Amino acid sequence: MPKLIVVTREGEEREIDGDAGLSVMEVIRDAGIDEILALCGGCCSCATCHIHIDPAFVDKLPPISEDENDLLDSSADRDETSRLSCQVEFGDALDGMKVRIAAED
Repeated sequence: MPKLIVVTREGEEREIDGDAGLSVMEVIRDAGIDEILALCGGCCSCATCHIHIDPAFVDKLPPISEDENDLLDSSADRDETSRLSCQVEFGDALDGMKVRIAAED
């Protein structure tokens, strides 16, 4: 089972197992980390699941969609590693990826 490393807003680092085929948001939520609100349930209509991806993994992700890009524009904490965790499918290719939960807007 692939591993995901999550850094919380307080800086705590947690290594969790994730099922391939789930979104990163679902993996984080299922691990009981409640800093990801995911108010829209994963349908890319809010930005409450904003994360920062380890730069070593950014190129392994599919390109950002126009909708995701527009939603991230509303965040003061956006940078070049920003993604919505509901739009990143987790799997073996992302084993060991580290993500940091973005600051709350």
